[in-house]
Amino acid sequence: MLLSQILDAQGNCAVVVRNGSEAGVLKGVSSTYELVMDAIRRGQSLTERIRAHELGPAVDLEKLAEDGRLLLPLHHPDPAHMHLTGTGLTHLGSAATRDAMHAKTETEETQLTDSMKMFRMGLENGKPANGHAGVQPEWFYKGNGTSAVAPGGDLVSPGFCDDGGEEPEIAGIYVIGPDGTPHRAGFALANEYSDHVMERQNYLYLAHSKLRPASFGPELRVGDLPEHVEGSSRIIRNGSVLWEKPFLSGESNMSHTLANLEHHHFKYDLFCQPGDVHVHMFGTATLSFADGISCQEGDVVEIAASGFGVPLRNRLSFEAENDGMTAVRVL
Repeated sequence: MLLSQILDAQGNCAVVVRNGSEAGVLKGVSSTYELVMDAIRRGQSLTERIRAHELGPAVDLEKLAEDGRLLLPLHHPDPAHMHLTGTGLTHLGSAATRDAMHAKTETEETQLTDSMKMFRMGLENGKPANGHAGVQPEWFYKGNGTSAVAPGGDLVSPGFCDDGGEEPEIAGIYVIGPDGTPHRAGFALANEYSDHVMERQNYLYLAHSKLRPASFGPELRVGDLPEHVEGSSRIIRNGSVLWEKPFLSGESNMSHTLANLEHHHFKYDLFCQPGDVHVHMFGTATLSFADGISCQEGDVVEIAASGFGVPLRNRLSFEAENDGMTAVRVL
């Protein structure tokens, strides 16, 4: 079952549910956030609350995407209470890459980069048994709800950027209940847009490189994430495919369990504030940047995967360079 949010004919937010090929408006619901909070209050699953509502008119989500009427599949009414975060070095990558990584982990500890050390820690203890917590992953912050861009919207890099490139990922979408308990609403495709040139200068610039917009959706997959997710990521320039590559996700392609990644995010009381929304991106092993691609103004990134509905499409944009200093007013 998939959930999405659209702008209806009156310009209001409407929730759409898709079961199979049929998609229709969910009656009596003004937002996915409202639906999730209602499920939490009643102690019911999200699927139960969806089935408690009648289905209204059918909709064509691909046509709505063409018309620019797709919204984020879930958002908080106050953007300051929505958090975009992620984890890195969590995916095994292709077989060749994996073999190379395993070979490198056999070298002496002093010869390993910090990134390779972190990756090896995940391989060794990212999937603990018996419900115990494993090693904590690399973690980063992207911003609040003001950094979240709707499907079809522009991902804009600031004037001080060195680059901007896609990262095709799966994101977990969470809402914190009144008692501080995190509730996972589902999973969505995500473009964890980053500045890879800045990051490459020095790994300590990772925090800066991640403070960029991101997009997720258009549809929210309710329920569990498949063990194996196979999708495709491509860049379209001037109407033609410039670059395309498959990406893998799901626990069978990861060095951490989802439970371990979730634990190390929500173990902080800071991230368990009642009512808050969290979009947590689980990482990727596929980047056009790694293949020597430099994205340009107007490039369109398309991320798709079976079982996740309409592909996620966003246009890339770059603000003009600005060397001026940010002024702070003294009070």
